[in-house]
Amino acid sequence: MSAIVLNDKMEKASELALPESFSGINPHNLYLYVKSAQAAQRANTATAKGRSEVRGGGKKPWAQKGGGRARAGSRRSPIFVGGGKAFGPHNNRNYDLKVNKKQKKLALKFALNEHAQNGTLFVVDSIEIASGKTKDAMAMFKLLNQRDTLFVKTLLDEPTFLAFENIQATYVVESNELNAFLAANYRSLVIEKAVFEALVSEAK
Repeated sequence: MSAIVLNDKMEKASELALPESFSGINPHNLYLYVKSAQAAQRANTATAKGRSEVRGGGKKPWAQKGGGRARAGSRRSPIFVGGGKAFGPHNNRNYDLKVNKKQKKLALKFALNEHAQNGTLFVVDSIEIASGKTKDAMAMFKLLNQRDTLFVKTLLDEPTFLAFENIQATYVVESNELNAFLAANYRSLVIEKAVFEALVSEAK
């Protein structure tokens, strides 16, 4: 598989081959990483009061015997309206899922290889919008002719960040922020040549 090298006009100039280590990877590695990333994004705010937390319940609702009804000791019981919730959610739950470092690297390799197979992995010399204007960033994005794109820079400068910020179909990150979840979440990937070479050298 190869990445497509683009010139300044976002036209295909050549190709850069991915190492053999990027192919033949089990897709389950990507599944585990994406599952972990989505779990980490959970707000974990759902909570309900149990019978020990709701107000009231000081007095026995009715006499123990003689009424013909089942025994009841407190209005805080889950069977009463306004009572505590039985087995309700609590916000002290830990949703974190552990993913090994090796699996993280394999997941990213798999995601990059998938883009290469689909012809949506692009390499450019530089991603820079010096003017900081959204229209200039949009012009670059339109030349790609893709539905949505993740741009990966070595170091993200403020003008480039501001230029892409208001384009919903694009996202710009630095090389150290690139991960399998982001790579798999966008239909195309544009990487600076220096970042691509670093990824390839690490894989060897």
